[in-house]
Amino acid sequence: MAPQRFREQYDQIQRSMPDVPLAIGPDDAGEFLYEKGVVLARDGEEARLVEDTVRRHFTTFAGLTADHVRRTGPETNRSGITRIQVADPGQGDGSGDLAVAGALRALREPEGRTGRRLVSRNHVVSIAVNACPGDEPVPVEAGAQPNPAVADGAHNPDSAVGVLVIDTGLMNDYRSYPLLAHTQGDAQVEECGDDGILRQYCGHGTFIAGLVAAVAPNTDITVRGTLNDAGAILESEFGEKLFEAVDQGGWPDVISLSAGTSNGRTDGLLGVDAFMRELRQQRTLLVAAAGNNSSATPFWPAAYAGLPGFENAVLSIGALRGDAEFGACFSNHGAWVKAYAPGERLTSALTGFETPVPYVYQHSTYDACRYGFGYACTCRHPRHTGVLSDEGGSGKPDQVMFEGLAQWSGTSFATPVAVGMIAAHMTARAENDPRKALTQLMDGNREVAEVRGANVPALIPATWSPTPVALPSTRT
Repeated sequence: MAPQRFREQYDQIQRSMPDVPLAIGPDDAGEFLYEKGVVLARDGEEARLVEDTVRRHFTTFAGLTADHVRRTGPETNRSGITRIQVADPGQGDGSGDLAVAGALRALREPEGRTGRRLVSRNHVVSIAVNACPGDEPVPVEAGAQPNPAVADGAHNPDSAVGVLVIDTGLMNDYRSYPLLAHTQGDAQVEECGDDGILRQYCGHGTFIAGLVAAVAPNTDITVRGTLNDAGAILESEFGEKLFEAVDQGGWPDVISLSAGTSNGRTDGLLGVDAFMRELRQQRTLLVAAAGNNSSATPFWPAAYAGLPGFENAVLSIGALRGDAEFGACFSNHGAWVKAYAPGERLTSALTGFETPVPYVYQHSTYDACRYGFGYACTCRHPRHTGVLSDEGGSGKPDQVMFEGLAQWSGTSFATPVAVGMIAAHMTARAENDPRKALTQLMDGNREVAEVRGANVPALIPATWSPTPVALPSTRT
């Protein structure tokens, strides 16, 4: 883990959600974020059972009274989830929540029921907190080309593969990038602050769409701005938003999702359970980022790829470093990560090409890799000073200008590379079933990389160019 970066992002997301008190879990270990004073349960009988059980045990919870225990969300919604308040969310600081922990303990083995989880924290699902991306974008030299480069082929509306990107919205001038001429979807909310500086994570969805289009030109890409608010959303809302995203245009061939959270469990997220069960009944393939915690802890929804019944419906993607021979320092790993793709210093469209835009770095790089790797990883190179890392300090944050393309790293971006390879395979083989296309692609793939001593499947586009992997230069 990277505790400094985690806490910087905790502060950033808390500012973006001023009305939602957040805590760090589990027990201040710095693994995920969740809503204070609230637990989730399934609608109906199970929600009532949770509420009744918590009431019977409320005297054992610090700061909890009977008046605090009540359902605060709708009892019926598509995701099938009810929020239950179990404490005053204004109590305490962000270092854990004893009342929520107590509620979870009380419901481990509820009367008359075993083998089915009834309660969960309300986690923050994010592209930010040590999740995706792995670093902040870096300007490229004038005249640089996308990497992966644009593959051969043309867009054909009659045969194009439908790709839904669930992320931040599209930058206002995205159509000035030729590869995105056929892309549609939601606009990015508030690209810049009052000072004219590009907001953190703006352009994330545009960058992802550009990668899909480069690897697979014959795609119809739709970008939904589900994660516009600092790249974060509560689990209780995320399931509903996933349903809304597919309802707007129907279930696509492939969903590209570069967000998630760990939760300390191996059985998924309660808030997206209904969506995942519906996904399993569809023909759509979900390709999801494995996350950037450099951890083997399951990261959801990507880790559904390792659960029985989801093998053909979900593909989890980790990131390879610049030479594609080894895993990137930040990439999550483990048996639940089913394939890896290049994810370090990829080049794609960030802002479009009409107006240059300034950006101030939020996080400082490190003298050494946060995760103990020895190559010139994105933890420490290229060097810069960030606002969040230097609050109250004497260093001046670095500012850069973006004018179209940028380099960016993370499993966020390895994911659309894999999406593009699946879509390109569908076009090349005239295959209409994305799940069959995935099976064919994986069966025919001979590329491997080494991650934590294990040989893993590597999905590497023919148009991708490796970047040098060496020790970083000394900062002057």
